[in-house]
Amino acid sequence: MKRTSFNDNWLYKGQKITLPHDAMLHEQRDPNAACGSAGAFFPDGEYVYEKTFDRPTAEHVLFQFEGVYKNAKVFINGKKAGGAAYGYIPFFVNADEYLIEGENTVRVECAVKHPDSRWYSGAGIYRPVWLWAGPEDSIEPESVRISTVSYDPAVIRVQSPKTVKVEVDGVSGAGTDFELTIPGAKLWSENTPCLYTAKVTNGADSEEIEFGIRKVEWSNKGLFINGEETLLRGGCLHHDNGILGAATYDESEWRRVKKLKEAGFNAIRSAHNPCSRAMLEACDKLGVYLMDETWDMWFHHKTKYDYATEWRDHYIKDIDAMVSRDFNHPSVILYSIGNEVSEPAKYEGIQMTREMVEHIHTIDRSRAVTGGFNLMIISNAAKGKSIYDENGEGRDESGDKKLQGMNSTVFNLITSIIGTGMNKAANSKAADDATSPSLDLLDIAGYNYGSGRYPLDAKAHPNRIIFGSETFPQTIAKNWAMVKKYPYLIGDFMWTAWDYLGEAGIGAWAYTEDGKGFNKPYPWLLGDTGAFDILGDPNGELFGASAVWGKLDQPAICVQPLGYARKPAKAAWRGTNAIPSWSWKGCEGNKAVVEIYTDEPTVELKINDNSKGIKKVKKCKAVFKVKYEPGTITAIAGGKTVKLVSAEDAGILIRPEKLKVLPGEIVHVPIMIADKHGTVESNADRKLTVFVEGGELLGFGSANPRTEERFDTGEYTTYYGRALAVLRAGRIGDLHITVTDGASKSVGIITVTEE
Repeated sequence: MKRTSFNDNWLYKGQKITLPHDAMLHEQRDPNAACGSAGAFFPDGEYVYEKTFDRPTAEHVLFQFEGVYKNAKVFINGKKAGGAAYGYIPFFVNADEYLIEGENTVRVECAVKHPDSRWYSGAGIYRPVWLWAGPEDSIEPESVRISTVSYDPAVIRVQSPKTVKVEVDGVSGAGTDFELTIPGAKLWSENTPCLYTAKVTNGADSEEIEFGIRKVEWSNKGLFINGEETLLRGGCLHHDNGILGAATYDESEWRRVKKLKEAGFNAIRSAHNPCSRAMLEACDKLGVYLMDETWDMWFHHKTKYDYATEWRDHYIKDIDAMVSRDFNHPSVILYSIGNEVSEPAKYEGIQMTREMVEHIHTIDRSRAVTGGFNLMIISNAAKGKSIYDENGEGRDESGDKKLQGMNSTVFNLITSIIGTGMNKAANSKAADDATSPSLDLLDIAGYNYGSGRYPLDAKAHPNRIIFGSETFPQTIAKNWAMVKKYPYLIGDFMWTAWDYLGEAGIGAWAYTEDGKGFNKPYPWLLGDTGAFDILGDPNGELFGASAVWGKLDQPAICVQPLGYARKPAKAAWRGTNAIPSWSWKGCEGNKAVVEIYTDEPTVELKINDNSKGIKKVKKCKAVFKVKYEPGTITAIAGGKTVKLVSAEDAGILIRPEKLKVLPGEIVHVPIMIADKHGTVESNADRKLTVFVEGGELLGFGSANPRTEERFDTGEYTTYYGRALAVLRAGRIGDLHITVTDGASKSVGIITVTEE
């Protein structure tokens, strides 16, 4: 079948739009919104999209929706043709019996009622839509599956519900279930992400399938990709794209994966739902392993109106949809059946775990099945101390009295109080007895905040394979030392690799009075946690991880923000708020906390060529407390020298990440308060206004975690001197972006060409 984009010329609230579209992001935030800080104070609502189109000439027509949040209903010419309850899975709608000659109409209805999620969900048709058209006896999308039988020699297996002919690199075969040997094949891995294209034909119909030759194996001796032991340097990732909200653009997903890979990550956990098609393709091409996750809940609510109500009726279909889409993507090495669910504490949940694991094994035996299981949650639930009641309302640790106003954030509240002590909360034999019946059903057991169990499991569970499916970033040095020490411990996924909307202030080092508590009030917006902020700019969390993994070529300097009158209230999900800057206007003489990251044993610090001493490096980090003076700060470690300098005469600087794009392509444009050398001034923020000619402004904003500004107005205040605009190129010609602060302006030009 032929696939074409079906994203243009949709009507939403009487306006013509191009998909993807996050309807929630364009609503006014409300301090009294039912979602509270979890959903960043965005309102809920009902959303309707319509599009008219001419009937394709093909005999067989399908619509593919990559994601509609949520409870989607699809109507074709007024008749209900399909839909999906879960907002994160792709689904197909067969249009054959609903289409008429001439003009047709497709209508999509969806709705969100808060409290719906523990983070910002977004709403509407937030992922792309495709139209598939072909002959009556078409090769159905996702019906042909290619897996690796062996890598030496390279043998692949092709499975199809109908007879097909397949050609790969000059080798061909035919049937419904057959094998092909690929001589001299290039294997897929993080270091060699080599992809092949299979040409599939059936009569007049044909398609091309991209895949990689890659075999995943696991035992208590480790995780092996094509026979090579592999340790997962992982990060958890929510689905939103920062200033774009939940809208999923190929270029934005590619950008995130590329930045993570360049920083040393080799694995991503899609938390806590199936990721986008674009992220799968980016991971395939760039060589990043992916743990794709199903849900954040099963049949017990975590929030009052979350998916638990519909879960029992759809969980098998949800699994099937995820596996069907993921099957031919070599980056996917792990399927997760859930995050921090309490159901496995009881018999029904254990049986449900067994059923789902066995079901996935039936449809895909080439990957491991896991789950992000919080051992403390399960062990407490086994004692009748569940943190959630049947409606998703929060309870205190005794399981009795409700924590008014906390709802789904109650467990995170407890964690924020306990901090990294959570890692030892499930070390007891009672906790082990409560969690083992479910953990032992998984191929590989994922521990959320359970690193205290790592050294114990060699004796307690000699055949169990484990990894840190969610961990505090400040514990990465200790965790990674254990990953390298224990063969059965295959990796670590920090919370989180990239900041996100919602769970507002969960990781904030807050300088405002309202930032002291966990459940932060309006106008808090971002989680304010992550190795990268929502713009894609790095901080100390990132450099710390890179140093621990041995991925830093030279020392990195970060400085905790200056210019505040009070010390920050520190949250549990962040180990540092330092950023790579030595440009703090107006802070001369202020105390500065300088962090230097390196895997060398010692480091020397200099300010304006004056030595501030040599310190031993502990856990890949050395901390100096000095007085700030403008100029140059220098770190010397292992014979390598790195410098940061202060900005001079900073103005508006526009630096598009691409200077030449195709029509319709997305381009990210960092905008900074910086000098002519590109040095950013971190303590002189300005409100900026963006104007675009020859294209469309999709979003503009900064990484400020606490603000009332909107991403869709074209006006925003920089944060630590930085902001980001995302544009969609128009027709061939020049795409102009003009940025002004009222007193001055700067212009950037991007060439739009077919070449």
